[in-house]
Order: sequence, then structure tokens, then C-alpha cells
Amino acid sequence: MALGPIPGEEGLPPVPHGATVESFLDSVQLRTFNYFWGTTEVKRGLAPDRFPTTTFASIAAMGFALTAFVIGVERGNVTRKAAAERTLAMLRWLISANQGPEAEGTVGYKGFFYHFLDNTTGLRFEKTELSTVDTALLMAGVLLAQSYYDGPGEGEIRTLSERLYRRVDWRWAMTRAPVVSMGWTPEAGFIEYDWLAYNEAMLVYILGLGSPDPQRALDRQSWDAWSQRLATYWTDSGPLSMLRFPPLFGHQYSHVWIDFRGIQDDFMRSKNIDYFENSRRATIAQRNYAMANPYGWRGYGRYEWGLTACDGPGAFRIDVLGETRVFRSYSARGVGDFDDGTIAPTAAGGSIAFAPEICIPALMAMRERHGDLLYGAYGFYDAYNPTFDFERRLSHGKVVPGRGWYDTDWIGIDQGPILAMIENYRTGLIWRIMARNPHIRLGLERAGFTGGWLAPA
Repeated sequence: MALGPIPGEEGLPPVPHGATVESFLDSVQLRTFNYFWGTTEVKRGLAPDRFPTTTFASIAAMGFALTAFVIGVERGNVTRKAAAERTLAMLRWLISANQGPEAEGTVGYKGFFYHFLDNTTGLRFEKTELSTVDTALLMAGVLLAQSYYDGPGEGEIRTLSERLYRRVDWRWAMTRAPVVSMGWTPEAGFIEYDWLAYNEAMLVYILGLGSPDPQRALDRQSWDAWSQRLATYWTDSGPLSMLRFPPLFGHQYSHVWIDFRGIQDDFMRSKNIDYFENSRRATIAQRNYAMANPYGWRGYGRYEWGLTACDGPGAFRIDVLGETRVFRSYSARGVGDFDDGTIAPTAAGGSIAFAPEICIPALMAMRERHGDLLYGAYGFYDAYNPTFDFERRLSHGKVVPGRGWYDTDWIGIDQGPILAMIENYRTGLIWRIMARNPHIRLGLERAGFTGGWLAPA
């Protein structure tokens, strides 16, 4: 990849390479793949939201699991036949599971799925919402499977993928037209908030625009409505001018499946960059913030950084460095938003494709400095907080005296970007497969993207 220099530094730090780095990336990918292969249910494809803590299944994690299976085949971790069988089992269950407007006994409605599903029954977990963005993350994995499994004997995967994607009624979710609601529940109807301005919902709109069913598809007005407020999210910061979104996951999720290098919509054309470069700048800004460390958190620096949605030690107010600091359990964290000293490896791991020269050394340093406390059988645990060295009743994880708080769970939606974006950095695999999916191409073109790999041959 052609990467520009990091602003404020002399030249371009070399992208890490060599046998040691390759061995490290191999290890991270294998362990993270094993998370999805080892924890995703075989018969229905239910992927746990987290492990080893047992909670519920996550439809977004199922999308990442489908993606992991493809990477596992290409990396030689499993056979294509085994991955295809697991994929087919998930797709068969998804298409046959009951959908409807009832509050109980269903997995979703109008082609969308509930955010969380019960691990035992597979049905809606408690009163969780029908999630448009989590359905999009699932459908991205479904479309990846559709394009990847293109051989003889794999036709049912392609057929079921098409059926699942076609039946999502994106237009129904456009309750305040032309934008898409964040979700819906049988008890209260549509959530009062819509997907507007810069966030992970790029994927929602591109998938909605790409639908081949005119009765269910979004049109260009939806993309324009989503993007009309982008100017208010733009921060002029010289070489790091960008669309801001504090947690890094918003800069990562859509990029897992779509290669935004060199393609632009109207807004990015006006700024003379692309969304890939925007995510690169956001990643660099996070590293710079950790180096500045305005709150004086322990551990922050050039090689330990990363704010996103992740676990935390719990909801506490504790005196630290002479002032009361607020800590949280699972929460979104980001520069200029909320920062309690909790570092999530997925922040750097999911941004490797954007800025490998700072992300790979960060992950390697985390592994070296924290050892098995942070890096286990399924790769990096979700988060850690070196500052939180207090005796409290924790929401997750454990406190190691003198070292701080360490999570003991892995979370599917944080594991997924690590695995996929390392692969995109190394081989571009997911991007190349999705570039040939007609629905992805159509969605981008309907949104006004041109240039790069979208240009006519």
C-alpha cells in the first residue's frame, strides 16, 4: 500500500516486516480465527457475543464468523469443505428461523434480526432491539460467503445468501424518510434515533442501496440525507483534518468488507481524500493522543493506545492523581468523548490496514509487555487498564496488583476486525472478494462513489 508520512514526524516510519513480524501476525490470526471456529455453534451458527462468559449470541458476531471462516480456508486453518458446511448450516438456519412482528418466538422481522439471540432457543434475547446496523454486519458476512463459495457443490450457499439479502426491507426501516432508523422493538416501535452523519452506518446505507429489490431498496436520497451533515463532523487539523468519530470502531467496521481506497463520494471529492485516508488519520490521531496523555493515565504512550467500544472494569468514581475519575464497564471510548484509561487491542488491530507502521508495533508491544494477562488461547483479550489498580467488585475481568485491570473475556465484534483487517493488510483478501459482489458495487455506485477499482475496465 502507498502510505503517506505521519504528520509531525521525520519521513515515513518503515512498515514493520521480517520473520518476527510475520510470525506474530500468523499467531494473532490463528488464535483469533480459533475464537470464531471454536465458539460458534456448529448446527445453527450462533456466535457468542463474548466468551468464556456466557451471555447471548450476537448477529454481528455471526457476520464476523462467516468472514473468519473464509480467512481460515485461505490461511490453511480449515478445509474449504469444512468451512462451507459450517457456513451452509448457519445460512439454512437464518433463512428458516421464524420472523414476524410478535414480541416472542421470533428471531427478527422484515428481514432484519434482533441484536442478540438466546443461546439456547436461538430466539430474541429478552427485549433486545431489532438492529439495522448489526443486521448489516451480518449481511456483509453473508455477501462475502456468496461471492467466495463460487465452486461446484456450493450453489446453495449462493442461493441462500441471495435470499437472505433480498428479503431485508431497508425501506421499511426508513420510518423518518429518507434516513434509516437505528432499530425497532415490538413493544415501542422504531427507536427515536436515526443513522445520520459519519459513523459505522456507511455499511447500512451501502447495503440498502445495493438491494436488487426496488420495493425494499434505499435510493440516493438516503445516502445524501446521511451525508448532508458530514461537514459538521469535519475537523480542520492541518494534515490530520478528518471526519471525526471518537471510538475507532466507527472508522473500521465498514472497511472490513469494503475497500474505500481511491474511491470517493461527493463529500470526499470535496475534501480531496477518501474514507480510507480518513480512517488512517483517525488512527494516527489516537496514537498521538495517547502520547500526549492529557489525563496522565498509566501505560499510555507510543506503543500502548487505542480507544473504542470495549469492556472496562466497572462503574466507579475513584480519586486518581488528586481528582475524581469516572470508570465504566462496557462502553464506547474515544478521543474527545470518554476516556477512563482503558485500552482495547482491537483499536490498533482493526486499524492495521490503515496505519501498519504504528499499529503492528503497538500490538507487539502489548503482547510483550503484558504477556498471558492480555494474550490468550483466542488472541488478545478485549481490554486492559493499567491505571485501575483498586480493590472493587468488578463487572468483568480481574485486577492484578501492581499491573492494573485485565479483561478475561473475548468479544466477537472486537475480535472480528482484528482478524479481517490483518488479512486485508497482508493480502487484501476480503476487499478483493467483495469487490466482485454486484450488490456491493451497485450500492457504492448508487451512493455516488466513483474512481479507483469502481472505474470501468
